[in-house]
Amino acid sequence: MCAERMQRILTALMLGIILYFFATGSAELQAGAVSSFNFQVAVVLQFFVIIMMLVWAFTNFCPSTWMMKKTFPPCDWEK
Repeated sequence: MCAERMQRILTALMLGIILYFFATGSAELQAGAVSSFNFQVAVVLQFFVIIMMLVWAFTNFCPSTWMMKKTFPPCDWEK
């Protein structure tokens, strides 16, 4: 497994976890809860992912890919 591919897989997993927190949090709110910890966690995590994507877009530097390259080799897309 290569670094860029691992980063994309982890981003997809993170978005799935955020979706789970949004779903459980909104179900709690619809059931009549005043506030939902799951919904708050989902908003914070989604904000974090958005900030990371904006950093990557404007600087062409992705901190998660940089960390992944310390463990996994870079991708050879020609194979």
